[in-house]
Amino acid sequence: MTLLDAPKFDTARERRRQVFLYSTAGFLLVLFVAWWAVAGRPVDWPWNWNNYLFGRAKVNEFLTAVEKNDLPSAYGIWIHDKNWQQHPPPQTASYPFSRFQDDWSSSSPDNEYGAIQSHQIALAGRYGNGILVAILINGRKSKALNLDYDPKSKTLDFAPPGVELYLGP
Repeated sequence: MTLLDAPKFDTARERRRQVFLYSTAGFLLVLFVAWWAVAGRPVDWPWNWNNYLFGRAKVNEFLTAVEKNDLPSAYGIWIHDKNWQQHPPPQTASYPFSRFQDDWSSSSPDNEYGAIQSHQIALAGRYGNGILVAILINGRKSKALNLDYDPKSKTLDFAPPGVELYLGP
């Protein structure tokens, strides 16, 4: 086959190829933007977006259990062990269930929010290797509860002292 024997240019085939490529690129762009929106519109690298998504879901699941006053289930979510009652005490020695009840029980004097009836996740941001999540409890507009989600161990913890997300004036 020589240069003069080249096949005839097929415009319909080339048009189909272009439409396929542009459609695929557009679909991937829409998928990318949807992933960003579902993750909570984080201002971070895309490979960290799932951490935001899973951190917000974990905090939401935890606070829903606290609202139902299901503290054993909430504690299992907190330490990422649904069967925590079947394990020996050394695993949960850093934050025992009795202390957890003092912090989260609706009748506890240590609970500064009282009975938690509703929550709204206001903001999530990166702090160190974890995700810091600010939650407005019982319809408050200020003094958000800040919880830290560790993506590696999938556990929750209180934010370090003095560290909180700024929610604006």
